[in-house]
Amino acid sequence: MHTHYISTETVHLDDLNLILDRNTRIVLSDDSRRRVVRCREYLDGRVANHDAPIYGVTTGFGSLCNQDISKDDLGALQRNLVMSHACGMGEEVPEEIVRLMLFLKVQSLAYGHSAIRLETIERLIDFFNEGIYPVVYSQGSLGASGDLAPLAHLCLPLLGLGEVLYKGRKHDGAAILEEMGWKPLELTSKEGLALLNGTQFMAAYGAFILLRAKELSLWADTTGAMSLEAFMGRIDAFYDGVHRIRNHPGQINTAMHIRKILEGSELQKEKRRHVQDPYSFRCIPQVHGASKDAIDYVSGVLENEINAVTDNPTLFPDEDLIISAGNFHGQPLALALDFLGIALAELASISERRIYRLISGTRRLPSFLVANPGLNSGFMIPQYTAASIVSQNKQFATPASVDTIESSQGQEDHVSMGANAAVKTLAILENLGKVLGIELMTACQAIEFRDTDKAAPVLQKVLKTFRKDVSFVQNDKVMYEEMNKSWEFVCNHRTSQFYQN
Repeated sequence: MHTHYISTETVHLDDLNLILDRNTRIVLSDDSRRRVVRCREYLDGRVANHDAPIYGVTTGFGSLCNQDISKDDLGALQRNLVMSHACGMGEEVPEEIVRLMLFLKVQSLAYGHSAIRLETIERLIDFFNEGIYPVVYSQGSLGASGDLAPLAHLCLPLLGLGEVLYKGRKHDGAAILEEMGWKPLELTSKEGLALLNGTQFMAAYGAFILLRAKELSLWADTTGAMSLEAFMGRIDAFYDGVHRIRNHPGQINTAMHIRKILEGSELQKEKRRHVQDPYSFRCIPQVHGASKDAIDYVSGVLENEINAVTDNPTLFPDEDLIISAGNFHGQPLALALDFLGIALAELASISERRIYRLISGTRRLPSFLVANPGLNSGFMIPQYTAASIVSQNKQFATPASVDTIESSQGQEDHVSMGANAAVKTLAILENLGKVLGIELMTACQAIEFRDTDKAAPVLQKVLKTFRKDVSFVQNDKVMYEEMNKSWEFVCNHRTSQFYQN
């Protein structure tokens, strides 16, 4: 069992791998506890001793910000907020992402600028530590007043409402509280707003995608290298000096990675008749590298966001200030997530082009990669599937962030649509894994028409391991089962394992 202390220290993206580990528990640091208590005491003092309205604390929400709320109704206001804003629809959010949402919400509240009570934040921690995952839906957030609808669903069970997933079964919010021996929370002033305002839906999706995207970008290099070997492509285009004189980090690192994968290849020493390769092979460093640079950029944006306070209003006890502003607006994430989706779609796009080349019946490879084409269709239709998936990705890659729809009677007149960007970028990521699986399956088939003993040692390891799950296609067979195994192989194996002796 691991323990992660919630504190003001920077949380790095890679740290979230530990958070996703079901054996990890989170605990508030002493400093965070002090910050939370101090901010709450400050707000209670302001409400008790001042008559000036405070948005969302002693007023209504959104366009109802000029409606005063009596002190006797401040708790009911917050409860009503959570109930009325739980308007999500669509597919249920995966448990891993809900787990990240819980952690990121606690992290944001723990900085001591949100006036949450200690017992409320501790209940969020209880849900995380016990593996109780509120049922959250993928549709409903405009990504501007924070992720209001998804975060409302995240927090309903704290009140004994909504639903949760616990140990693989769905429970009512009230039933899970009873089972755990917990009482429903009675929210006080500002708490509902602190729970619902924030970008944790978008940020959790973005972090989850990035953690997988980095590994898939390495798989893109690996499947690309396998395809290059099978296609008898030239290694000249990966010469370090070529990439140094352009000086894009992703491009330099991709060329270096391909050279590392192909180290020791005897196939690369064989004489070529062709003087250059198609772009889908020759420009792997430029295309894959640009996507890697995009992933790195988006990682920086996400790291800023997961270490941020994103609810409203924001309290500064030391300065005696309560400021109503807009840190919940998802524009930084919306733009970055759209960019990330485009970058991942491009990795799939160039992968599909390499698949197409491998089945084309050139470079002494048989048509559709079967020994007896005509009687057998071989790898004809897997390329169709890859093309279909890539086309779908192009549709998903249309930016969500260029759209805005006015809401809340015009008070919220520009929204980010970052939540939609997040959901569709996850779909692009899943599609990328499928296409890379098809490329790996195709490239492994193709390279077995060469002398595999002459292939690069790293690729020989990949091939040997892959063949434990997916066999060589001698004659036509049901292909979708093999394609799914190939996709699972890419998802379940890290490329680094093939460099180990």
